[in-house]
Amino acid sequence: MNPAELLRSIRAPDLPPVHLWNPPLCGEIDIRIGTDGEWFHSGTPIRRAAMVRLFSTLLRRDGEDYYLVTPVEKLRIAVDDVPFIAVGVEVAGDGRDQVLVFTTNVGEQVVAGSEHPLRLGRYGSDAHVPYLEVRVGLWARVGRAAYYHLVERAGEHRGVNGVWSQGEFFALDARP
Repeated sequence: MNPAELLRSIRAPDLPPVHLWNPPLCGEIDIRIGTDGEWFHSGTPIRRAAMVRLFSTLLRRDGEDYYLVTPVEKLRIAVDDVPFIAVGVEVAGDGRDQVLVFTTNVGEQVVAGSEHPLRLGRYGSDAHVPYLEVRVGLWARVGRAAYYHLVERAGEHRGVNGVWSQGEFFALDARP
């Protein structure tokens, strides 16, 4: 598949405009997103994928805190690392023309590029783990399988190993 075909195949997410909603803070709700992207309510895993997907569309980050936001209420939740995991990646093209489309654990597709950058972060004892910005302030840690797929496509640019997507170069090594 060429890059244009891959971009046309992406399903645009149907997201509510949580960035426009400014309800009062109603407190906290005992919802936590674990480091593996699993959602919990009162310590019990939420098993209904449709419920997790719905909650993920209401997620917003303000400062260092995460909230579920509706037009009338805002509830703080706990997030152990980041709210999403990039579980897969599709690649089309080569070099600067390459396009990387990631799929998150909630089924959202995100094209890496200037609007959705990859950055290196720290996860546990692992330094230099790639993270993808899914929405403003909401990141996905690139899962192991997707990471290995990126490494297979990596090349060197200005002495740094990394990958291209939509004309942007993203390091997979710490910069010298």
